[in-house]
Amino acid sequence: MNVTRLLIVDDDPLVRSALTFMLGGQPDLEVVGEAGDGCEGVNRAAELRPDVVLMDIRMPRLNGLDATRRLLASDAPPRVIVLTTFDADEYVVEALAAGADGFLLKDTPPPEVVDAIRKVAQGDPMLSPAVTRSLIRRVATSSRSPAAVARLAELTDREREVALAVGRGLSNAEIAAELYLSVPTVKAHVSRLFDKLDVTNRVQIAMCVHDAGLL
Repeated sequence: MNVTRLLIVDDDPLVRSALTFMLGGQPDLEVVGEAGDGCEGVNRAAELRPDVVLMDIRMPRLNGLDATRRLLASDAPPRVIVLTTFDADEYVVEALAAGADGFLLKDTPPPEVVDAIRKVAQGDPMLSPAVTRSLIRRVATSSRSPAAVARLAELTDREREVALAVGRGLSNAEIAAELYLSVPTVKAHVSRLFDKLDVTNRVQIAMCVHDAGLL
């Protein structure tokens, strides 16, 4: 069995303890360390080499956004899941744009937290469709970006359909059902969108679609 090594970075010791207790009972997950702020998190990640980092946003000394950027700029970056209260945090979109693999609300039910970590560890970004739509609404502007329009113009018709569906916050399974495709085919299209649009996650695709004025 492959065991996913986890590092928890949060300035609230109760949150760290709760996550450690919850995740410690999973046979395929191992919490290898904790950190109380972004600086300590970056240092601990370099020392422990975790597979996935659970990263709070608002922390002293170095916030989660800057810590995520530092982690993802390293030679062998871990996958990063942002922990957020969502309604209060202004940095979530920026963290995802910086390359984070997804985010979790702090009140997410434990089974969903475990499922999200497993998905991210396997290379499948975890973005709740409902929250993705809300995130995009927060950053969408009324003016069209010529650069975004030009990037989308390079896509095939089918790739554009998939990009629009991602922009609406649909999951791979929902896109497959709507476009009468298999889920592996949708995943292949999304991978090509990453390359063609020069992005690293689904929120960046959605932001490009919105910047182009298509939604």
